[in-house]
Amino acid sequence: MKRVALLRTLLRLMSMLPLPVAHGIGAISGQLAYLLARSTRHVALTNLALCFPDVSEQERRRLARASFRELGKQLLETGIIWFGRHERLRRLVTNPESLDELAGRWPQGHGLVLAGPHLGNWDLTGYYVNSRFTLHHLYRPPRQAELEPLLTEARERGGGRSLPATPSGIRQLYKALRGGGLVAILPDQEARGSGVFAPFFGVPARTMTLLNQMAAKTGAPVVFCFMQRLPWGRGFRLRLVPAPPDIDNPDPEIAATALNKGVEQCVRLVPEQYQWTYKRFRQHPDGNPYKNRRGRQ
Repeated sequence: MKRVALLRTLLRLMSMLPLPVAHGIGAISGQLAYLLARSTRHVALTNLALCFPDVSEQERRRLARASFRELGKQLLETGIIWFGRHERLRRLVTNPESLDELAGRWPQGHGLVLAGPHLGNWDLTGYYVNSRFTLHHLYRPPRQAELEPLLTEARERGGGRSLPATPSGIRQLYKALRGGGLVAILPDQEARGSGVFAPFFGVPARTMTLLNQMAAKTGAPVVFCFMQRLPWGRGFRLRLVPAPPDIDNPDPEIAATALNKGVEQCVRLVPEQYQWTYKRFRQHPDGNPYKNRRGRQ
């Protein structure tokens, strides 16, 4: 518990930083991580080689370095997002009309599914949407159980509900959707248990089916969204992207292909802000790991 108290104190101190300062420190930290974290850098470069085979190696390395800088910014802005004053956080989002746009995509009498990839700052997405709507979302409990109260406290600011990724939590998501509520799911996590292989940037990736099943069973529309980080600490912009057709197709592979296509559309808007360090291609249809010329992921 002492570690949690220390982390909480550190994050509160970080919350006092001006956003441009936090982003400047974060960018430097991310650049150092790119140089020093060899295995993590290798994961990012492997992912980029798989997803952008027609791009030069030099360009992929440039993109990898940029993505590490963005990850550094995300780490340094965590204190601001988790503990910053409500008025300050609302001002950080430069397009408040996006919440009206979100409401316009939400048919009366239906639930709505938000698909939020690991892109930009997803904690701020949840917080900002919660400032007007009640957002229900799943989370995987951290390996260090003592961190769970801190995580749920931060992610329930404004009245949202964090539900563990268990059968009980999933049932509560269905209940929220059938009651006309708002549900958020990270669509690009590697599926555990159930899942199908579907192309992601043309490469087969094990893909969840939960989001598609929810849309099909409840009739809830799906909207992709992410919080884009603006340069030079100028704030953030909430981006909404329509879901591709067939996102609720009864065929799980067709629906999963549409799901991955939606994630791709978001990533191509700001590829440097995607979490390329995540082992998205850990599993392969034939059971062997993906490889590039430098070895396994």
